[in-house]
Formats: sequence, C-alpha cells, structure tokens
Amino acid sequence: MPPPGLSGSILAVLKVPYANACRKRTHFSKSSGVQVNQKTLVYEFWNGASCGEELYFLGTSQDAAFQNQAAERYRLEPYIDAFADFASARGLRVLEIGVGLGADHERFARAGAKLSGIDLTPRAVEFTRRRFEVLNLPCDVRVGDAEALEFEDETFDIVYSWGVLHHTPDTAKAIQEVLRVLKPGGVARIMMYHKNSMVGFMLWLRYAFAELHWKTSLQDIYSRYLESPGTKAYSKTEARNLMSGFQDIHLRTTLTHADLLESAAGQRHRGLLLDVAKKLWPRWLIRKLLPECGLFLMITARKPR
Repeated sequence: MPPPGLSGSILAVLKVPYANACRKRTHFSKSSGVQVNQKTLVYEFWNGASCGEELYFLGTSQDAAFQNQAAERYRLEPYIDAFADFASARGLRVLEIGVGLGADHERFARAGAKLSGIDLTPRAVEFTRRRFEVLNLPCDVRVGDAEALEFEDETFDIVYSWGVLHHTPDTAKAIQEVLRVLKPGGVARIMMYHKNSMVGFMLWLRYAFAELHWKTSLQDIYSRYLESPGTKAYSKTEARNLMSGFQDIHLRTTLTHADLLESAAGQRHRGLLLDVAKKLWPRWLIRKLLPECGLFLMITARKPR
C-alpha cells in the first residue's frame, strides 16, 4: 500500500510503479564479482525513487503532493532561494541539470526563465512534466546525461544544479560540459557535497570507527553509504580545482538539516543509534563551533568572456 496520504492513483497516473519507489536500495558489492557500469547503478538508484519522493511527495491529489513536496523542500533547505536567485533568471536561458521532482524547475519557470531541464532518469522527467502539466506551465524537460549534454556550445546564461553532479561518475567531465554550454559571461550555480561535513563524520563513526575500519577514508564512506553508489564529496580546495576553467569562483558551505539531525533524512541508517543521536545531538554547539562543517557546498562561478 502507498504511504498514508498518498493515493495509489497519483503514482499510477505518473506511470511510476510504487513498487519501484519502495524497493530496498542496495549498493554494489565489490566482493560479488559482478561488474556493473557505475552510471547504471546511479540510474537504477534514482529511477527507483527521486530525491524526496518517499518522504515528502504526500497528498490526496497530485497538486497537493507537489505543493507539499515544495513546501518541505524550502522549509528544510531555505538557502536554496538565495543561492538559485530565481528572480534574476527572468528572460534568460536557463538549464537545470537534475530536475528531480521539479520544485526548483517550477520556481525558475514562474520567474520567467527560458527554461530547459534534464535528468538521468525517466522517473524524474515524468514527475516534472506532470508537475508542469498540473500547473499549466510550459515544459522542456528530457532524459539526459550530465557528462554529454545534448545542447550546442554557448547556449545558456545560467546552468543550475542542486545536489546532482557529485553522483555522476565523471564529475569533472560534467563540469566541463557546464562550461561548454554556458555563454561567455554565463553563470554556473552548482551545489555539491562537502567532504568535511558533520554528515561525513557521523557516517565515518558509524561505519568505520565503530566497525574498527579506521583507515577507511571519508571519500570511501560517502561512496558506500550516502545515497547512490559512488557519491563523491569535495573539500573547498578540490571544488575550486574542479572549477578551474571558470572565474569569479565563490564557495560557501552551510550546516543542513542532515548535519544537525533535524529531519527524517537518513532513513537508510535508521535504528536505535540514530534515534538516540537525534535526542542528544549538541546542535547549538555545532552551530557555534563548526559552522563550516555543513554537507552542502554551494558554488557560484562565471564563464570567462
């Protein structure tokens, strides 16, 4: 049965079987001897359920579910609005890489952007198309690969991507594609995961320290235990190097609801340990002493003219 508040007919209309959304997600085991293309693993993970779908896509109608998902997204991540700067996109060519459930895409559309969007998964594309149909907004969203964008050189004024490019196997190639399709002087707004985050430290304590695998790197922890297989995270220096073809590079981190254990995020790791941590987590102390140790690394950069 679908979760309370979400009728099965909504997912049926969206042509995305609920069984897929609720399937158990497992990571590829190196010891299994099975060789699977990394991008296929990422595709299968996110085509099972788009980000936020299982927790926040709730309602008695499609419209209500879309509204609830957007409301929860911006309540939990209020910094998106200032970073995306939706209002500034009016009349500009904008590409969003990784549309997910389409909330940010909707905000760009309402701001008057000349908008295109891609996602690796048909599931996300179908959700976003349905969202725009319900809202009677024009939509140019298609399945696409961030590492091989099907757009001409120098097409867009803005390329926006929130929490996506760290999942693609060749993130450096995806960044070069962003640079290619931007017009001279165009702006990239990209959020990727920050390596030195409270989320990373918590996962390391749980899966490395507690299991006596003390030599396990943070990068290996992210790759194995945060969302889709192969997820990456970057230090500020690494991110700046990744963006070396750009100019006017600005990087900012922020503590998130996941770093502060303030939401239902982390369901994959749920159990007694997480329940206890949520009750005892010293949020005020983390905010005071470790404000830079957030999971989200927000990058703004400009293509040289």
